[in-house]
Formats: sequence, C-alpha cells, structure tokens
Amino acid sequence: MKLDSKLPDVGTTIFTVMSQLATEHKSVNLGQGFPDFNPDDRLVELTFNAMKAGHNQYPPMSGVDMLRTNVAKKIATLYGHTYNPNTEITITSGATEALMVTIQALIRAGDEAIVIEPMYDLYVPAIELAGGKAVSVSMKVPTSPKETYSIDWNDVESAITSKTRLLILNTPHNPTGMTLSEADLDALEVLLKKYPFFVISDEVYEHIVFDDKSHVSLSSRQGIAERTVVISSFGKTYHVTGWKIGYCVAPDYLMTEIRKVHQFTVFTVNTPMQIALAQFMSDPSTYTGLAKFYEQKRNYLINGLAHTRLQAWRADSTFFLLANYKALADVDENTFVRWLTIEKGVTAIPMAAFYREPMAKASNNHMIRLCFAKHEHTLDAALERLTSLGM
Repeated sequence: MKLDSKLPDVGTTIFTVMSQLATEHKSVNLGQGFPDFNPDDRLVELTFNAMKAGHNQYPPMSGVDMLRTNVAKKIATLYGHTYNPNTEITITSGATEALMVTIQALIRAGDEAIVIEPMYDLYVPAIELAGGKAVSVSMKVPTSPKETYSIDWNDVESAITSKTRLLILNTPHNPTGMTLSEADLDALEVLLKKYPFFVISDEVYEHIVFDDKSHVSLSSRQGIAERTVVISSFGKTYHVTGWKIGYCVAPDYLMTEIRKVHQFTVFTVNTPMQIALAQFMSDPSTYTGLAKFYEQKRNYLINGLAHTRLQAWRADSTFFLLANYKALADVDENTFVRWLTIEKGVTAIPMAAFYREPMAKASNNHMIRLCFAKHEHTLDAALERLTSLGM
C-alpha cells in the first residue's frame, strides 16, 4: 500500500546530516547549536531536590504555577507587559512544541503564513501540516561585515493577501544574529492596523543580545502584543537544550486555543525540572548576566578568525557567528561545509540551508554559521585547524 507523504519535500535536517558527518570524520563540530558545557550546578541540584521531595507526577496542564508566575514577573519587569499566569502563559515541551501547537491552533486549511528567510527550519513544515501555505519574504543581505541582515517591511506588506493569517518573526534571529529595533516594531504596528493577521514572535535568544543593547520584545508594545504569541526557551537561557522546556505567552483568547492543541500533544511537561527552573529563575541574575557570558565567547571566536581566511560578519545576538569564505572558494555553501568537515576537520552549517531553495543562487552568499556556545578549548581546536585553510 502506498502512503502519500504529508511532507514530501522534507528529509533529514542539515543539522543531523552535518553532525553525523562530523562524527564520521572526527571534526570539531561548530554546526549544531548547543553548548558543550554543563548548566549551573545549582540548577541540577534543585532538580534533584525536587525529585527527592516527591515532585514526580503530572503537574497542571498549563505548567507549574510558580514557574508561570515567575515568567510573568520577568516579562513585566523587562518588557513592561502584564500577562495573567493562569490564562495567558503555558509551559511547553521546548520552544519547538510551542511553535508547533501555536501554528496548529492558528492556521486553518487554505490560510497563508508569511515567513522571513533565512529562517529556522520548523516553520514551513508546521504550516504545511496545518493545511496552510508558507509565503517567503527574504531579508536584505548585508554587503559588508559591519552590516547585518534586515527586514524590508515593504516586501512584507507586498506579501500580504486576503488569505494571510499569520506572520512568523524570529528575534534575536537564528541564524543571522539580527535583532529587531523599535523602528521595526513601528512598521509592524502599522501593518497590524491595516490588516487582520496574527504574529508569532520566536524570542528564544531573548537574553543573548550584545554590546550593552537590550532585547526589543514584541510583548513590549500593547498594540502588537494583543495579536501576538511570544515564545521563548529555558534551554537556550540555562544551557539545558536537552531538557526541552520552553513557554509561550499570549492574550487569553489565543491561549485558550493553543492549550487545546497542547493538551493533546504532550498534555504537560517534566515536573521536577519545572520546579527547579521556577526556583532558579527567581534570581534574575541567572538570566541578566547571560549576554556578557556569550559576548566574551563571540569576541574570542571573532579574534581567532582574524588569523584565518574566513571573514567574521557582524553578530548582534544569539550564540552564532556568520563567516564569509569568498576569499577561499567560489563554490556553493553546501559543497564548502562538506569540504570543511571532511578535509579540514571543522563543521559548520551553510546559511543556504535556512532558505526554502538552498541551491538557488540567491540563497548562496558564501556564508556559513558557526556556534560559539563552546568551551574555549573547543574553539581553540577549531581555530587551529582553520588557520591552515586553503582550497
């Protein structure tokens, strides 16, 4: 019996492919975005204590009360918006589940959702599973290392039709490190006043913004927040990506629909880890100091790349750095990263992989993404190999 795939264009992700290639060739893996160091010992101890104290059964479907309350307090303090922790905040199985259930709740068959590329690879498959159509709008590619990627809001407006139901934004942005500004939010507010669509704001790197700048959350504008679902991740903030715990916040009329999907997807999330995270984040310094921590790692990698033929590009946020290899080779990005892994022993991710047409000329700009959420000895091992680059 033949099965018609619901996702015929989806194969193994580039992250899995490159990580497997890295293992095969004993390469230093700066491709997949996860820290190679442990979380704070206090967080691990709090989790153990929660288990010993008996917090091992189902928590409330929407999440542990104290964790939702502390998320609400953090948002109110940092971004000035008050969410009701009982009706407007849900703890999810990572930001991945938050994105999936939100898209399933909001998109109906025949709806269109605008996605900004380059983009995180979950967005389009989730839209298609919901019966919707993804409409791509490309960012403006920087022409010099001191510039950054940016959204052309005229292009966004041109993509809006009578079928547009949703716009998905990601700030701070993976993979480019771009961050939205107040001017970007001004432009978005104008569009929301003119057109009836919802917004998902993927803000998992909210606490990793560099050079003494602050994250501009979509929750900071009442006119935007009332039609927006904001999503974040404890995994990115506390170096526990394997715990898969995140959250989404939204007005109650949207959260009601999101929770309907959430309860039949995972029902609820790991209890002792929620307890531990609630206690740990009660101290704001556990997230307010994160930007400086990663800024040092960013600078370390930038300084190291200055001794190679790779050119580091501006990185305003996240734990990723873009590097241009045009001085080395004029080949497509997928070819370059495979060569870099096999021949030089350093693994990166091609920027083209974050576009819907990764082999298209417009998707290939001689750019690779490197993760600096690593021990210095890991970065040193990669940099030592990169200093001998030649193709």
